[in-house]
Amino acid sequence: MLLIAAFIIALGFGLIAPILPQYAVSFDVGAAAATVIVSIFAFTRLIFAPVAGALVGKLGEPRIYVTGVLLVAVSTLLCAVVQDYTQLLIARGLGGFGSTMFTISAMALIARLAPDESRGRISGLYAGSFLLGNVAGPVLGTVLAPLGMRVPFVIYGTALIIAAGVVYAALGRRRKLDHDAENPDSGKPAIEVVTAKEALASPAYRAALFSGFSYGWLAFGIRNSMIPLFALAVFGQGHGTAVAGSSMTVFAVGNGCALLFSGKLTDRVGRKIPVLLGMSVLVLSIGAMGVFTSLAGFIICSIVAGFGAGILGPAQQASVADVIGSGRNGGKALAAFQMCTDLGSIIGPLLAGVMADMISYELAFAISASVGLVGVVAWLLVPKNIRAVPVTESPKQL
Repeated sequence: MLLIAAFIIALGFGLIAPILPQYAVSFDVGAAAATVIVSIFAFTRLIFAPVAGALVGKLGEPRIYVTGVLLVAVSTLLCAVVQDYTQLLIARGLGGFGSTMFTISAMALIARLAPDESRGRISGLYAGSFLLGNVAGPVLGTVLAPLGMRVPFVIYGTALIIAAGVVYAALGRRRKLDHDAENPDSGKPAIEVVTAKEALASPAYRAALFSGFSYGWLAFGIRNSMIPLFALAVFGQGHGTAVAGSSMTVFAVGNGCALLFSGKLTDRVGRKIPVLLGMSVLVLSIGAMGVFTSLAGFIICSIVAGFGAGILGPAQQASVADVIGSGRNGGKALAAFQMCTDLGSIIGPLLAGVMADMISYELAFAISASVGLVGVVAWLLVPKNIRAVPVTESPKQL
């Protein structure tokens, strides 16, 4: 059910992502202000992440997941009726609060339920559900383009309400099991909570914080804000929207090709090699995007970037889940990891947008690519024999 809900959520996100920066520009603002619309979403996710992690640990993943999805639904529907840039900024900021709630709770639930030996494959399946939605979303957005830029927000908000209903109905039994585990009178052991401080004892977790920052900067911030604006600047008002949507689609195609094998790969060879390979490919493709400004070069760089992200994503998420271990609540540790990813998503678009306005898009992409090297260096320092944490061990014993 989480996979189905992930597809619905990603379908709507893929629908609005290519048009969101351009929607902001329609309110007579520049590239830097348009990227703030992407950054404010990540900023509110960042500041609310510690609270969301604590709520997951206290109330359980299912309740927080459904509440978060509904908050994003309300925010998205508000975006459809805003009348100026400030209102759009406030509406998107509200969505960030809900987004961090359902993101952390979903990752925590998957980490708790996934068997140790197949954690990478399950992470890959979850990423694949988002992929399918991200593929279909821009295609649907192209079809709906004649209806204007407000309609996709209505569709996305409605899709989120459906997703919340699906998860609420499906996880009813899980809520009952968690309640029994938390009730001392049930005779069942309480669910152990793993804190961020405990997780920091793991070198893999520390490296994941750095690579998560780089991943957020490149795969979320730059891809969702700068690439659509770059397409608009290079290919003109007439073709820019279509090219931006196409870049999102081919990014998802590359992502899907990698996800066909990356989950199994990370279960077989460990987390370090896939993370290093995926991050390196992502860095090179983003850096080249500002150099190869032809349509063919733009599309090729987009699909290669998606391929790198598809190799990196499952391995990185599985490495954090390894530290948490099956059967334990990792909301607080996952909140810290999510905060690093969101921090990259905030700083990336802001800095790149300023450089694009003042100097050039080429420099903006080059600086962004260099930030990805932070994640590469961090994982080079992780021991080769890093392993998952058995349920009976604590992260300090890694």
